[in-house]
Amino acid sequence: MNERFTLVGRLGGVATIAYASTYYLPAIVAPDMARDLGTTPSIIFLAFSLSLLITALLGPWTGRQADRRGGRAVLLVACLLFAAGLFALAASTNVTTLLLAWAVLGVAMTAGAIDIAYATVVHAHGAKARPLITGITLVAGFASTVGWLTTGWLNGLLGWRGTCAVWAIAHLAIAVPLVLSLPAHRATCEAALLPAEAGAVADASPTERPQLGRATPWLLAYIFGATWFVGTAMAAHLPGLLHAAGTTVETSILIASLLGPAQVLGRIVEFTFLKKTNALTSARVASLGHAAGALLLIALGAPASMAFALFHGIGNGVLTVANGTLPLHIYGAGSYGARQGFLMIPARLAQAVAPYVFGLAIASFGGFALWLSIALGISTLAALMCLAAPGHDPRDRIRL
Repeated sequence: MNERFTLVGRLGGVATIAYASTYYLPAIVAPDMARDLGTTPSIIFLAFSLSLLITALLGPWTGRQADRRGGRAVLLVACLLFAAGLFALAASTNVTTLLLAWAVLGVAMTAGAIDIAYATVVHAHGAKARPLITGITLVAGFASTVGWLTTGWLNGLLGWRGTCAVWAIAHLAIAVPLVLSLPAHRATCEAALLPAEAGAVADASPTERPQLGRATPWLLAYIFGATWFVGTAMAAHLPGLLHAAGTTVETSILIASLLGPAQVLGRIVEFTFLKKTNALTSARVASLGHAAGALLLIALGAPASMAFALFHGIGNGVLTVANGTLPLHIYGAGSYGARQGFLMIPARLAQAVAPYVFGLAIASFGGFALWLSIALGISTLAALMCLAAPGHDPRDRIRL
């Protein structure tokens, strides 16, 4: 138990530094960065979006490397690339060098994605990795809080260039030692199968082994893409959305700040009350969170703002865990990293375009832009209902 606890802490710490120093960096430093480089904040965010596109393109390849060489090797390369990219960002003098720096960070974010941390614990613990995946998301769930507060403080003290340099040093001084302390890679084996499947699969002939339908990976890819679109859109626009619903600017910011703790609460619920429930059932329940809260906000307006933030946050927190546990539940641990790389392509693409697309929806429809995210939430539940438990053909569920 102690070994598992420390493994979760180390991987969660590495993920926290990775996300705090990149995903949550532009929101704080973009205005100062744009002013110094003679451009606009929109160009800074465009460079960030391009780095996210790189993560989508390289995700499958990076996942295969995690399967072959282990998470420790991939994460070590990620730490070095994070440091190089952040030092390059600190030294940027124009838009061209800015884009090159974010391109390096895009490769780093692919190798340092939380999916690689998931793959690390799956390779080490097989089908018993679900609580470890949840634990990693619990620790990394504070990345936004750590990132925004630390970057804000450093930016006021050292400026954006000094801030980027300090984050680069943090990767070398903190993340690298944490990665080097991770256990050596060992290939997954038959013991990594789900407990209920291991005996049956071992005894079955190749023609008798349960086969999953062709729709399964596409359903999972859609589920992850829709979930990440809604989650990223809310992370970028929640204060403005609440203000459009009738709350004051100050109240909107205060309520939006509950998002991070609500997501962590959702992961605690998954880790405790839902830990004996299979991952598919947990995801189905969680997929109702955003739609239920959004319908309340549309119906009741400002008085339902806090309920919306909590419903969305708790549901999104559980669905984030499902990104790692659903493929493990359905497929087992074999080729986990490569499969995750493929399944997360739509999620990373959605993450790149969600702030812009949902921003256009808010500009056009105000609070009624929530109907877009409600539709995505309901379609996510529908896709989850089409998935079957391991050993059953999902196409049978689709025909019902």
